[in-house]
Amino acid sequence: MKKIIFTLLMLVTTLNLFAQNNNVEMADALRADGKIYVVVAVMVIILLGLIIYLFSLDKRLKMLEKKSSSKN
Repeated sequence: MKKIIFTLLMLVTTLNLFAQNNNVEMADALRADGKIYVVVAVMVIILLGLIIYLFSLDKRLKMLEKKSSSKN
């Protein structure tokens, strides 16, 4: 129980340390110009690429594990 309370306390403290104001000039300019959608699209493409890569890597590892276990 003490570990859970300590973890929650650390989480709240960390969130307070990294909290930021919403007055970011660069983000406001990107939103005003409509370029924020380009940034979001690039981030989504990168994330999807990483996810696809991880799934393909997992598939290859399962195949190699299956191959090595059948030899033994």
